[in-house]
Amino acid sequence: MIHVAVIDAHPIARCGIEHALESVADMAVVASVADVEDLQRLLVEGLQVDVVVFDPYLDGEIPAIDAVAKLAATRVLIMSTSARPPDVVAAIRAGASGYLTKRCDTSVLIAGLRIVAGGGFLLCDEIADVAHTLMVTSDAGRPRLSPREDQTLRMLARGLTHSQIATQLGVRKSTVDTYVERIRAKLGVGNKAELARAAMEREMSPRMAVW
Repeated sequence: MIHVAVIDAHPIARCGIEHALESVADMAVVASVADVEDLQRLLVEGLQVDVVVFDPYLDGEIPAIDAVAKLAATRVLIMSTSARPPDVVAAIRAGASGYLTKRCDTSVLIAGLRIVAGGGFLLCDEIADVAHTLMVTSDAGRPRLSPREDQTLRMLARGLTHSQIATQLGVRKSTVDTYVERIRAKLGVGNKAELARAAMEREMSPRMAVW
């Protein structure tokens, strides 16, 4: 069961997400609140949450990026009417595991929650390319990966498993495991979402999960 919390300043938006998920067998909305502090109090009291669906535009035009960072101990899926590329990038860099707009279909939200709950990373299609472009930085100071490590990181960013990567590269899975450990050590990252962000930073496609 995926335990979902919703943070949105607009009651009708929260009701809409609750309604969209009420018939999904493997999901349950365990909290629906207007601000981050309300959810944090519930978490302190022991509420179990797997994914937070969060609209960071709590006070109007300026997104609460600092709140994304506060929530990043739990997986955060941003869902907002706004898709300003700089704000999207800031949210991702603050620790969000994905970003959808409120124009997406219910099926996309459900699929996105499963991806994020499983440790994945996604961007909706309408913002993926622009966000990727803005996340590109100069090569100066970047850790250097070997050609094989670079290939492996690209494949990880597309969502391939270690076994699938091994098949495509024509090597043993244990060899891919070694590549991944080297990549994590060089880039200072841990889970799949962090690896996906690292791939985007290195001018790789973020289409591990794009909707």
